Parts: sequence; C-alpha cells; structure tokens
Amino acid sequence: MIIKKYQAKTESEAVEQAKKELGQNVVVMNVHTMKKKGFFQFLKPKMIEITAALEEDADKELTRREAQQNVSRAQGQFTAGNTAMTRNAAAAANTPGGDPQESRIAEDGILPRSLVESTMSQRQSGGDAISRRLDNLQTLLEMQLRPAEEEKEKDKQETEEPEEKSETVAFMQLLYNTMIENEVNEKYANQIIDEIEKNNKTNTPIDHILANVYQKMILKFGKPLIIQPAKAGPKVVFFIGPTGVGKTTTIAKIASKFRVDEKKKIALLTADTYRIAAAEQLRTYANILEVPFRVIYSVEEMETAFLDFAEYDYIFVDTAGHSHRNETQRENMNEFIHSVDKEAEKEVFLVLSATTKYKDLLNIADAYHDMTDYKLIFTKLDETTTLGNLLNLKLHTGAALSYVTYGQNVPDDIEQFNPQKTVKQLLGGKR
Repeated sequence: MIIKKYQAKTESEAVEQAKKELGQNVVVMNVHTMKKKGFFQFLKPKMIEITAALEEDADKELTRREAQQNVSRAQGQFTAGNTAMTRNAAAAANTPGGDPQESRIAEDGILPRSLVESTMSQRQSGGDAISRRLDNLQTLLEMQLRPAEEEKEKDKQETEEPEEKSETVAFMQLLYNTMIENEVNEKYANQIIDEIEKNNKTNTPIDHILANVYQKMILKFGKPLIIQPAKAGPKVVFFIGPTGVGKTTTIAKIASKFRVDEKKKIALLTADTYRIAAAEQLRTYANILEVPFRVIYSVEEMETAFLDFAEYDYIFVDTAGHSHRNETQRENMNEFIHSVDKEAEKEVFLVLSATTKYKDLLNIADAYHDMTDYKLIFTKLDETTTLGNLLNLKLHTGAALSYVTYGQNVPDDIEQFNPQKTVKQLLGGKR
C-alpha cells in the first residue's frame, strides 16, 4: 500500500498530481483545506491537500485471492451450519420435553439464537484471515490519516474563534481596505498589517490595534525635515522636479515665510531659461518681497551669484522642469546642483505633485536620485482625495518629507508636513 499527500490550489490539481506520480488507479482517501497560519489569514490564499492511496499489484492480487477463498469457505460453513441447525432444531422439537417454540422456529426456517451463536463460533475461524488483514489495513490507514485529521481538527478550532477575535480580524480588514482605497501601495499595506500581527496578542482590544497601526505609520513617515540655516555663510537651496508641479509658486511661498516671518535675507535665482513666464513669475514675487533676483544661464554664473550674495542667509534656486527621461537636460541639471558643493552648504528638494500617478512618481524619484540626495515636497494636496503616494514615495526613496502645499495662495497655502494629520487621513479620518 502506497499512501502520499499532495497539495495544490484546487482539488482537481492535487488529484492530477497524484495520478501523475502514482497512476490512474489512485484512490483519494481524504480531502483537506489547508488554512494558512497567521492572525490575518484572509490576506493569504488557501491550499487543498489530498491523501491518495495506491495498493501495489502483488499485494492487491494476494488480498483478492485470500478474500475469495475466505468468502467461499465462510459461505460453505454457513450453508452447512444452517442445514445442521435446522435438523437439530427439528430433532429437539420432536424429543420429549422439547420446546414447542423451537419446533415452530424450525418449521418457519428461523434459527434459534442459541444455535446461531454456536454456528457463529464455527464461522469465526474461517473469517480470521480477512479480519486480521482488515485490522492491519485499518491500523495503517489510521496511522497515515492521523496527521491530516489532527490538522483538520486544529483548523476547526481556529475557525471557531471567539467573537472578539473575529471582530479584530474584521477591523484589520477595514483598515487594510481603507489604506488601499487611499492608494497606499499593496506591498506597504501588507507590510504594516504583518508587523502589527507579529506584535499583537490574542484578544487585543480594537482601540489598541488602531493605536498601534497609527503609531506604526507615523514612525514610517518619520520626522519632517525643513530648511535649516547654514552654519556659516548662505544656505543654497535647489528646487528640482518635473514641469507643472508648482516649483515656482512653492519657492515664493517658502521665501515669503523666511522673509516676512523670520526677517531673513533672501536672494532668488532661476536657472529655468526654457520658460520665460517662469522667470517673470519669480521676478514678480521677488519685487513684492523686495529681494534680489537673477537669471542664471551657466555654472559659472551660478558660482558668481553665490559670491555676490555671500552675506545673505538663503539663496533659493529655481531649476528648469524637464522630462526625467531627457538625458541632456538631466546632465545640465546635475552640473547646476553640484556647482557650489565646495563653497556652500546646500539642500535639494524634489517637488512632486500629489496628483501624479504612482508609477510616474517612482520613475521621477529614481531619475533624480541618481543625481543627488533630496528631501520631498508634495504640492496640490487640494486637488486629490487620496494621499497614499506620500507614504509610498517616503518608503520607496527613504527621503524625508518637508513641506506640503494645498492651493495657489502665496504665502498661505503651505505648511510643514504633518505625519499625524496625514496618517489620520490615510486611515479614514476627515481632513
């Protein structure tokens, strides 16, 4: 007897595996749905396990012959026993003092219990071979099936979870679905769920689970890093990113905060010579703030501007927006960004729109990461209802978030990134 187990996504696939290995005469003895381990098994696919058996030909033929012989022997003994019992019953009935009931039983062809028990003892020796063989086979099957039955019972116990655990699973499913609806990438949503699963104990209150998820996501965002003053000399701040994300407006908002609120000396430069409107827009903001403005056409002019504004606190540099796939423009951008590495402290901010598709954001972030390290600024939060990309890009790039903007009003529609507020929205809270 050959007994093996096979696992597959469906029962038919598992049976096909068994037939392929053992042959077409395979017998399926047990079908078992395997339950994935873990508190949140609803996120994982189930597997089907079958227990298949095949009796080897020689063993099968021997069993068949012995069974036929034993059955024939038992039938002969049973027939002979019936005849003898009938005669004995009749004789007993005709004997003086015999039981009239036994006489009636003999006439009707029904054997008395005492005679049946006597005959069964005679038949027992003829059926011993089959009984022993069946007992041996049953023992073997029990040994093979016991692990499967134990696992089945374990699954049954897991299924019959207390109501509190079922509510916990339903609540975690709700949080997971909410993150997906807010366009948190499935990989990161599963990562958060798995981390919470490892730390939570059975029957953890829902409020505690929500607090754990909330804190976990805040830690993943990390502390926002905003523009800091240089230790000596001006801090040169480059703003990079694709076209149309609002770099120029963002620079004006940040410059206004430093100029008006903190009374810092600011200079505005632009290396965006592709769009005349962009240069004029930044010039207008510079006139309003009463700060110097200059258009930069080359790396040499960048170095000169740095020397001219050496007494200032901050030099904000607007760069040309371009396709991240344009190699020539990327090389020019790289030269500008690294033109003051030896002379000044610098920071680089990658400005991205929260409305950009996730795949495009990944390509843009990777392209600029080849040039330099950067921090993230997200714009146009007022133009989208989902903020999952903020977490996606943070976890993909490892870059810190700094500022977010949510409108065109200068200088009001900008604020330091707030991880608590963002996580609340990602988990279904209102803005």
